[in-house]
Amino acid sequence: MKNTRETIDNYGTSVNRTYKSTVFAMLFTEKENLLELYNAISGKHYTDPELLEVNTLENAIYMSMRNDISFVVDGRLSLYEHQSTYSPNLPLRFLFYISNLYSGMTREVNLYGTRTVKIPGPEFLIFYNGREEMPERQVLRLSDMFTAKGEQCGLELEAVMLNLCGEHNRKLKEACRSLRDYAEYTDRIRKYVREMELEDAVERAIRECIGEGILKEFLEKHRAEAKSMSIFEYDQEKHMRMEREEAWEEGHAEGHAQGHAEGFAEGRAQLFGIIEKKRKKGETAEQIAADLDEEVSVIEELLKEQGLHK
Repeated sequence: MKNTRETIDNYGTSVNRTYKSTVFAMLFTEKENLLELYNAISGKHYTDPELLEVNTLENAIYMSMRNDISFVVDGRLSLYEHQSTYSPNLPLRFLFYISNLYSGMTREVNLYGTRTVKIPGPEFLIFYNGREEMPERQVLRLSDMFTAKGEQCGLELEAVMLNLCGEHNRKLKEACRSLRDYAEYTDRIRKYVREMELEDAVERAIRECIGEGILKEFLEKHRAEAKSMSIFEYDQEKHMRMEREEAWEEGHAEGHAQGHAEGFAEGRAQLFGIIEKKRKKGETAEQIAADLDEEVSVIEELLKEQGLHK
């Protein structure tokens, strides 16, 4: 069941939006595009989109338990995620997704029986097109999140992240026109938003792409939704980036303040030690102050704190 509701965005565009809708998910929900992407990834040459058994999680109760695209074909369960902001926690999210999918697939079988239950092997892919510089291909592992490092563990999950930005993964994009066109569309938005308002940047990217045959049919068919989603995605990405930057600045400021306080305390402790040695030699506060090039009042205050003034 889709949790579909009509919304009006800040720019007055009325669209039907499902939870966590993205242009990527909407584009590759169409089986023809999804099969083309799968063929490009796997090196297969399937031509019948109906071979795909789409089973994307759309849990209306547990809103966080949703993934972009998951499907079974060729005895393989593929989970595809689109990300415009890097997250090292995707392997754990994939673990939740795959657990729910396998649970649904085996609901009617006897898991306590003596016969082996057959399940499709999983594949986890992340398609990244964010602002941060990322390698062309990167493997994210569940074990990277474990608190105990270097020890043998009984559970692993590997997700491959592919960078779609610029010239990255050109061969893959050449093999899948839908993916190439999507990457070009998002690249243009990122380029134009540096020169104009976000809504104008998205509108210009849509207009140019349609004129140049880039995602032409998709954008003509879903123009209002694609525009609204693109604006929402970019705003959300900007918001998350700003939150991370603010968190870093706060942490940096706290660390600086803590370091200053620790340094001040350490300096006072060292000064106490010097004063104590001089006091034992019979030097007065005035003599100590003169030696240390400090105000007499400062030395007297430090001696009072230690109960040594008299």
